Amino acid sequence: MESSFANGPVIEFRDVAYALPSGQQLLSGLNLQVQRGETLVLLGRSGSGKTTTLKLVNRLLTPSSGEVRVNGAPTAESDVIRLRRSVGYVIQDVGLFPHFTVEKNIGLVPRIEGWTAERIHRRVEVLLQMVGLEAQMALRYPHQLSGGQRQRVGVARALAADPSILLMDEPFGALDALTRDQLQREFLSLQQRLNKTVVFVTHDLREALRLGSRIALMEAGRLVMVLSPEDFLRSSDPLATAYVRAFADGLDSVANRGLP
Repeated sequence: MESSFANGPVIEFRDVAYALPSGQQLLSGLNLQVQRGETLVLLGRSGSGKTTTLKLVNRLLTPSSGEVRVNGAPTAESDVIRLRRSVGYVIQDVGLFPHFTVEKNIGLVPRIEGWTAERIHRRVEVLLQMVGLEAQMALRYPHQLSGGQRQRVGVARALAADPSILLMDEPFGALDALTRDQLQREFLSLQQRLNKTVVFVTHDLREALRLGSRIALMEAGRLVMVLSPEDFLRSSDPLATAYVRAFADGLDSVANRGLP
């Protein structure tokens, strides 16, 4: 992947904290920049603050303190509808509308934006090809698709209005290993072509190392460090070392069973 990103940060967290109404602190002291064109992976265990961080970008959540900036503008001062329409969002369970065809699901934001039916149809055709689905899939409904196909439609929908930012919350986590591997490969190919700014949440180190330009390791609502995949593997930080050791142990286990 490209390691240089032009024109500074697209997303910036400035001393951000987030607490529930009960007072429980989910995130604190977050200072982080996401550079243009990179895939920043938020890596951590459940409850580490990854998804909370992601949802602060498109104002699904609002910081308790501190500031989140997107394209240089504080999100607190941005029109929330415009902000969310300008940011693609992909989640694990996809969230497709069951009573909409694939074409209607993908074309939802362009339709809201006032695109013509012909323009939406052309865009859907392009996106289906881009994510590896046949054109006739446009007429199907979500229940007629496999899990991998639904996830592809979710990615296509997030890309429909050509946003510069893509937020992905464990998008491949519920898929079987082979489908997950295939979609990771397709994501890498897409990112090389489209050069989006991506924030990608995962708890899987293998996925983080494979997809990330940089890895932001989180624990108990705090940012531990941000490193390239290569530097992450060499890090002496205890938490990073634990991840790498668990990853290596998993590989050893497979090797000891005589599997490829």
